Amino acid sequence: MLTNILKLSCLLIYVLALAALAGLLPPAYTGACINLAGLLLIIHALEAVAVFKHLGKYRGPLWMSLLLTILFGLLHWQPLLKLKSVKE
Repeated sequence: MLTNILKLSCLLIYVLALAALAGLLPPAYTGACINLAGLLLIIHALEAVAVFKHLGKYRGPLWMSLLLTILFGLLHWQPLLKLKSVKE
């Protein structure tokens, strides 16, 4: 339940950043929303590199697991650590 709320929060940050880029937010919030979303994406991309070997445990394609890690970070890859590898 908490994981889903945190995932929705990540999505909300990305949607707000897209709205800011489209000019739908007041200028006072534009920079903060874009910077926060960019920071999240950079941190999650670094996480994806760090845990890349575990992303293969995801039941779907590797690119999907990589995308989910970039969007949600440890909310996606942490449960994968408990799974046995699909290739084993």
